[in-house]
Formats: sequence, structure tokens, C-alpha cells
Amino acid sequence: MVTHVHLTAADHAQVSAAVAQAEANTSGEIVTMVARRSDNYHDVGLIWAVAALFIALAFMAAFPEHLRAFLSTLLADWDHELADWKLLTGLFGLLILKFLIVRYLLTIMPLRLWFTPRATKVRRVHARAILLFRAAAEARTAARTGVLIYLSLDEHCAEIVADRAISEKVPPEAWGEAMAALIDHVREDRAAQGMVEAVQRVGALLASHFPRTHDDSNELPDRLIEL
Repeated sequence: MVTHVHLTAADHAQVSAAVAQAEANTSGEIVTMVARRSDNYHDVGLIWAVAALFIALAFMAAFPEHLRAFLSTLLADWDHELADWKLLTGLFGLLILKFLIVRYLLTIMPLRLWFTPRATKVRRVHARAILLFRAAAEARTAARTGVLIYLSLDEHCAEIVADRAISEKVPPEAWGEAMAALIDHVREDRAAQGMVEAVQRVGALLASHFPRTHDDSNELPDRLIEL
């Protein structure tokens, strides 16, 4: 199930201070964003409801005697075999009921997230991170040295997206330690500490490739953005 992580004003201040400190040694610009979740996954609930419907239909087709016995008991029809219209109407009603039960249960967000495949969560978080990066950091610095650290709390997923100048020098796998440290902290309900450690690791990488110049200016906000 989902562990609800909460960020306080002190957490915001801690992360913002870490960004300012990391940027003191590099011309790179770090943007930090945290979202409760990256998608509502309504389609996942619908897919599971449809799957439940087909599973129920397959079971009834494989064991029709059980269906007839159940409907006979339900309709108190003990004296003769069910008419076709009763059988089909009962089948239709049971399928609708099955669909609605699963659909209703998966309106509960923690349950829906639990039933969402991990790969689906990763794809949705990645897509949201790219969208936010394009809106908040891409081409927003003169040297194209912006980096977004994005954390999606409910999915326990993070993404680091870098602008063109950085991605040309720093391979994507270089961010692995920063992301691993961030997620480890989030799983233990220490999101702020995770963001701080990720910022420090990203800052160290940026400093090695893009040391701060004498005319460097702060082009992107240092504060933690909570969506």
C-alpha cells in the first residue's frame, strides 16, 4: 500500500539550502520538484474491471453447471431447468455486478496504485518529469545547464532530467547513485533527506563537469517546488 510522505516548511527550507550550496560550486542550475503522484491511473482501474468481467465470463463458460445451480438457487427455481432468457439475463446481471464491484473498489487510490504495475508507474513518472522539465528548466539557462530532480511520492519513483549541455557530457547512468539514495530515503519516510542527498550528488557531478565561473548568475529558483 501507499505510504503517505509529508513535507514540512522545514523540509522545504532544508532542500532549498542544499540547492543553493550545491550551486555554489557549479554553473549548473538544479531545480527540485515533488509531486504527490504523477497520474491518477483511472485507466488502470477500468482495465482491471474489464479483466474481471472476462475472467468471470470464462469461468462461467467453463463451468456452466455451477452458473445454472447458482441462478436456480438465486431465483428459487427448483422445479425445472432455467429458461434460456433467465440464464442469459442472470449471466448478464452477474457480469455487470462483477464489473461494478471491481470498478468501485479501484476508485480507492491506495488500492488502485497497488494494482498498477510497476512498469506503468515508471513510465507515467518519466512522462510527467519530461513535461515538467520542458516547462520549468529546458533552455531556461544561457548555457543549457539546467537539471530537474523530480520525485513522485506515491509511486516511490524519481527522475533526473538534464538540459542539452549536461546530457552531452554526463551519461544518464551517472545519476543512478543520486536516484537510489533519494528513493531509499523516501521509502523510509525521509523525503527531504533524500532530496538533499540527491542534490548533493548531482551538484558534485555538475561541479566536476561545469565548475562555477566568475560571471555565473542564479538563473533558476533554488526553492523546492511542491506540486
